[in-house]
Formats: sequence, structure tokens, C-alpha cells
Amino acid sequence: MHPLLASDLHDLPALLATARDLSLDYLASLPERPVAVRAAPGPLPALPEVGAGGEAALQAFWHQYADQLGAGSGPRFLGFITGGSTPAALAADWLVSAIDQNLSSDGYSVAPDIERAALHLLRQLLGLPEAFAGVFVTGATQSNLVGLAVGRQWAAARAGHNVAQQGLYGLPPLPLLSGAAHSSIYKAAAILGLGRAQVRAVGQLPGREAVDPQALETALRALNSQPAVVVASAGTVNSGDFDDLRALAALKEKYPFWLHVDAAFGGLAAAVPALAPRLAGWEGADSITVDAHKWLNVPYDAAMLFTRHPALQADVFKNSAAYLGALGERPDFLHLAPENSRRFRALPVYLSLLAYGRAGFADIVARNCAQAAALGALLAASPAFRLLAPVRLNVVCFTLAGPAAPTAADVARLLAYVRDSGETFLTPTQFAGVPGLRAAFSNWRTETADVPRVAKALLDAAARR
Repeated sequence: MHPLLASDLHDLPALLATARDLSLDYLASLPERPVAVRAAPGPLPALPEVGAGGEAALQAFWHQYADQLGAGSGPRFLGFITGGSTPAALAADWLVSAIDQNLSSDGYSVAPDIERAALHLLRQLLGLPEAFAGVFVTGATQSNLVGLAVGRQWAAARAGHNVAQQGLYGLPPLPLLSGAAHSSIYKAAAILGLGRAQVRAVGQLPGREAVDPQALETALRALNSQPAVVVASAGTVNSGDFDDLRALAALKEKYPFWLHVDAAFGGLAAAVPALAPRLAGWEGADSITVDAHKWLNVPYDAAMLFTRHPALQADVFKNSAAYLGALGERPDFLHLAPENSRRFRALPVYLSLLAYGRAGFADIVARNCAQAAALGALLAASPAFRLLAPVRLNVVCFTLAGPAAPTAADVARLLAYVRDSGETFLTPTQFAGVPGLRAAFSNWRTETADVPRVAKALLDAAARR
């Protein structure tokens, strides 16, 4: 063994203690650490011939970069729908790295069984029937890709074609119909060979991002029994809007389509009785995306894909190799997702659900929604801003007010001021063609007192225009 490796092995408790101390210092700084930092990258390092050892390398990294690590997991990071890491999830994720299990297959560890147990707990939290098989993937983008890949397999099978085996050659286009498809749907369509152009916008309800069921039925009827994929939204990124999932599922009785529900963050609304009715009907979906590093507040990266068609899923993702063994009646997880080697990302979800239960996650969701409503009310009362949409869930969509219509450049300047204040971080958007901003609340650490701080940072930035 190389002397540096041997030394670090001998001093492993001290090295991990240093990492623990640096981590705790960072976490303690989150409430007042600048939320976002415009980093100034220096020259790229040269690879040393002889390394410095773990302790020296760790200290050098922290000394050089710690001040440039914004509080992305802190209470006022509202730019993306990003949860932080609850204490149980963080502790579990440290164990994941220490245990270092590959969840590719059964037979040598209990880890795959824990993933199945985590999925079982999630179905209970989300109110999904046991008929939905699940698998952990890296994020909502990958989950959407898996769901659409299985939908593509279903559509081709209707024509007697196995697209996973034979490819797309000779098949007609597969339309992907949606009222407000997330950008990852376009990315998945490109990767799967379906084409971004096949993602077709369907009419929305007036003033909403929710699809008009009548417009969707018209589009399906025009396909003349040609298979399609309908991508439904359960929480749009701009305004937190929901499609009428019950109405969409009912259309499956009349038209041949695969119903994929993108519930990346909105799926957690199922934990709150007052919000759960927005998901009514999603049990009629064919596949569902739910993200874990959003409202479940586990470390990056983790999401789930649920489907009622695991056999089709295995047709797409199965991997044939002698050392992997036969597919079997219960396929290993490597046959259900793009990755063969899979991180034990289910453990933080599993321990979080056991640690906090339904009530704990209902509290996070309800608090974040109340915080979004409070910020929306403060902005609506200000002459500097106007809401672009009602605050329906946890996202505030708004723009600059004034005699002149805001431009994307106006929004960009405002966001730069806000970022440089260190108080909060938001991202730009467009709603009904109007450039705007969005503030997304999804962090378990966010408190009521953070809302006026965010509002003040926005008002101060608007005053600098």
C-alpha cells in the first residue's frame, strides 16, 4: 500500500473528524452565510506527483473555496425547487458513502431490500397503490426519461414492434402532448430519439398553466387512434399549477395514450390532507415522476420513477451479461433504470421517512406553502412588483411593476442585485410571455422570519433600478 494511503487509513478517525467539524461549521453558518456567491475561478491546478495526504488536501480545499460556497442548502435559497438535507437524511448519506454499496443486484447485501422498503414507505406517503413498482434514479430528469422510455416501448408494442430490440426505424412519430411540459421532457425526447419537435403544447385553461382537458381531447381525437404520450403536470415550476389528473385519466377510456405524471415536487402535496385532492386521479397514470432532493429534503441526488408496467420497463432497461445472472421473476434494479452501478441513494429516504413520518413531511410542505403565500402577499402589496399568477402552492411567480413592461434585461439586473446582497437567490422565468421571477420554497429550514428578509432584499434591489 502506498505510504500516504496507509497513513490516511491509520489516521482515518482524525480525518473524518476534520470533515465532520468543517461540515458542522458550514451548517451552522447557513442562516447568515451569503445565499449565493458569484465565484471567481482561479487557474486550474496541476496534478501533484506526490500527494499531500487527506488532511492537508482537505484543509487546502476548505481554505481556498469555503467562502465561495453559497448557502444553497439554506433557508433563503429560492432559485430552484431545492430542499436541504434534514438531519436524518444527512446522517444517512454519510453512511451511504461509508458503506459504499452498489445496488445493482440482489444476492450479496440487504441494500436492495432497503430500497424496496423505502419505495413501500413512499407509496404510503404518496397514497399510491401497491400496483406501482418503483425504482430510484438520480433526479427528476432521469425519472422523466425512464417514464417516457417505457411509454415509447408501450406505443411501439401496439404496432407489434419492440423498439428496445429493433430500434425506432420504420415507426411513426410519437406525439408528446402537454399543457406545460418541463424542460426535462424536451431533453428526454431528444435522448430517446423521439425528437423535441414531438413535444406539442396543448391549450391551457385561461390564466393557468394547467392543460384544458377539452383541448387535450381534441388533440387526441385528431390523432385518429395513433398512440401518444400525455405528460401531465402535478406542480408546474412557474406557478405550482396542477392538471386535472382525474379528467386526464378518464380520457384513457376513449383514446390510446400513455399518461405520465410529472410530480417532481408536487407529489409531496399528497402528505397534506388539504392539498392531496389536487393529485386525485394520479393512480390512473402509467408512470409518475417524484423527486426526493426537492420536498423530501434528502441530499443530491435522488428521485423515483413509479410505473404500473414493470415488465415493459424491464424490456427497455434489462442488461444481459453472464456475471449479472438471469432476469428472473423479480428483476434486479439494474434492469429497471439506465445505471448498472447504483448508489445506495434510497437509504436517506428510508431513514427520513422513519425519522419524521407523515406528520413531519406534512409540516414541511404546509410551512413552505404558507411562506410562499406570505411572500406573495407582501409583493402584491408593494408598488414595485405584481404577481403574474396566484400563489397556488409553494412558488411565487411575479414581475416588476411600473408604467413600462419589464424586459428580460430588467429582470436579470434585479436578480444580480439580489444575489450580490447575499440575502436570497431567485431565478428568472416567463409567464404568459412576460419576463418575471420565481421564488420556490421547499427547504425544511425556512422559517417565517425569512420571508420579510427575502421581501426586503427584493424591494431594496427594485429601488436600485
